[in-house]
Amino acid sequence: MLRLATLTMILPLTLVGSLAMSSENSVTLTVPAEGSVSSEAGLEAWTRIHQVASHPRCSNCHVGSDHRPMWSGPSYGRTRPHGMNINAGESRIGAETIMCSTCHIHTGDTGRGNEQAHAAPRVAADWRLPPVEAAWFGRTSEEICAQLRDPERNGGRDFIELADHLGHDVILHWAWTPGGGREPAPYSLQEHVNDIIDWGVAGFPCPQDMTEDNG
Repeated sequence: MLRLATLTMILPLTLVGSLAMSSENSVTLTVPAEGSVSSEAGLEAWTRIHQVASHPRCSNCHVGSDHRPMWSGPSYGRTRPHGMNINAGESRIGAETIMCSTCHIHTGDTGRGNEQAHAAPRVAADWRLPPVEAAWFGRTSEEICAQLRDPERNGGRDFIELADHLGHDVILHWAWTPGGGREPAPYSLQEHVNDIIDWGVAGFPCPQDMTEDNG
């Protein structure tokens, strides 16, 4: 398990600090004091984090080197690759085939534009897939947990940077306000950010750690 001492903190964990994010869905980073979040509470936070990460609003785009986003969840009836034979390519924006923005148009009017059922979602940013290193569609809670706490596989981020990333990326914000009758990701963006921070302060506990400790 990664320990807090191995991470480079943006904010000192000996203080309770907060940093407001400037975005349409503004969130606040509130960092508890070091040692104030138990492993058990951290694992409970992870359970909720996994419910978000594995939800179709999030996981459908977290795909691997085949570069094919997925369609899954109740509104699609069955799990299958994105229709129209879409492939985002190594660019992850469709530059090699057809740009994601051809249908997922860039707009600052994310509300009314997304109210059309089955229309391509749109956000005030370039629609794209996450990096291949962030692929976790279909993976277990244990696998995703190990992946997200590993700096070599999470973009070199500590938990403050993971939370900061969530606060600023408007594509991720769409998961909680998808419109068009789509089921949103569980909880709220702020609650998810809070769980990321609590999980990190607790030392990034994963389900497999509990098994190892009891083994």
